[in-house]
Amino acid sequence: MAKVFNPYLPSYEYIPDGEPHVFDGRVYIYGSHDKFNGKYFCMNDYISYSAPVDDLSNWRYEGVIWRKKDDMRYTPLLLKQLYAPDVVKGKDGRYYLYYFKGSQGVIGVAVCDTPAGKYEYYGHVKYPDGTVLGRNHEKDFHQFDPGVFRDDDGKIYLYTGFAPKGPNPFTRFRPVNSNGAMGCELEDDMLTVKLPLAHIAKSQHHSSGTGYEGHEFFEASSMRKFNGKYYFIYSSVLGHELCYAIGDSPLGEFKYGGTLVSIGDVGISSKPLNYLGNTHGSVECINGKYYVFYHRQTNRHCHSRQACAEEIALNPDGTFTQAEVTSCGLNGGPLEAKGTYEARIACHLFSKDGVKFYTAKTPAGNHPYFTQTGEDREENGDQYIANFCDGATCGFKYFNFDSNKSITVSVRGKANGEMIVKDSLDGNVVSTIKIDVDSQDYQDFTSELNIKDGKQALYFTYNGTGKLDFGFIKF
Repeated sequence: MAKVFNPYLPSYEYIPDGEPHVFDGRVYIYGSHDKFNGKYFCMNDYISYSAPVDDLSNWRYEGVIWRKKDDMRYTPLLLKQLYAPDVVKGKDGRYYLYYFKGSQGVIGVAVCDTPAGKYEYYGHVKYPDGTVLGRNHEKDFHQFDPGVFRDDDGKIYLYTGFAPKGPNPFTRFRPVNSNGAMGCELEDDMLTVKLPLAHIAKSQHHSSGTGYEGHEFFEASSMRKFNGKYYFIYSSVLGHELCYAIGDSPLGEFKYGGTLVSIGDVGISSKPLNYLGNTHGSVECINGKYYVFYHRQTNRHCHSRQACAEEIALNPDGTFTQAEVTSCGLNGGPLEAKGTYEARIACHLFSKDGVKFYTAKTPAGNHPYFTQTGEDREENGDQYIANFCDGATCGFKYFNFDSNKSITVSVRGKANGEMIVKDSLDGNVVSTIKIDVDSQDYQDFTSELNIKDGKQALYFTYNGTGKLDFGFIKF
């Protein structure tokens, strides 16, 4: 198997909200599709990637599977964005794509004979009386990011909900459901909900004494079943973490379980080690191992997010151990300390003043960030770390070292100083690389490396004047 790292898709791909599903020996990723440097979330049409279950380094582009204009109710003014989707295999053997029309507050459905072919419009999720769910109903709540789930008995369930801390930003639609996430079984037509709707996970409005406190449901509903237990996976009110709750039935009571992953390693570290923002994803069992899929933030705002994944441990008692974010992700172990790696695979990135929580565009100041040159595109990725100035740090976990004696960094810009390299966040200095650059082309700087063999992290901190674009690490 070839090596794979985070983000696991090409650097020009911005696919957040990834829902992983295994169909016929391949794992498919269904997510939103951000535009690089976009002004809003989810501006592009849906695409998909897939990989063999026994080779998670071999991701194949499946092409565009659904376009905004394919929706029968499409108008340019009302459907600018396609929010987080999900896919389920129906009883009829066809594949059903559930998508959220962000500007209209309703859930659309498209259908296809294959997991990642061209989906065709099918309808909108509705009540038994034909009223579209989320619109024109006296007891409706605002819908959001649908999750769909097929149980072992063939029954199919829909999950949705949106419960922010403050007022509902979608005030032109229905109010948020203060009870938290909702769930229901779907009729065989895959469109009609069976009533009543069930309350699945607690929001901040009703969490006191429930165990959800501090990690209440916010958005990003997803359901999974492992070893006879149901796992409701969601993004909490903290935004930067995926959490889970456990139940004995798909619509039954769910008790808070814990955190699956935080994009800043909050919970593993006492302070965030990466720039924060929202995340969304799920867990899938692939070839006998469990993986959590999530997304990271780039480009100093929350509108250019990228897909990442980590192996995660399911414990004998049914709980998950929080996964740490890494550079090696789906690789099955540390990356070999051989050859050249792009600096963009850093799993930790922060300034001397720490990190920020990305919403809209954040001024650079002294904060480093992942970015690329040019416009949004589907080829020729060149992502790098920009604004790597005094006190900036990036971390890579993990490499496997074998008698390595030197290390090289490729940087460009105008700067004079040194790169301090450590074998952990607060570990030993294993190299000091002198930097003196004044060029718009990448320049190599090399120094002796004194590091133990085996699995180690690498952390790079720049001390000096000016600022760098950090492009590559070479062993």
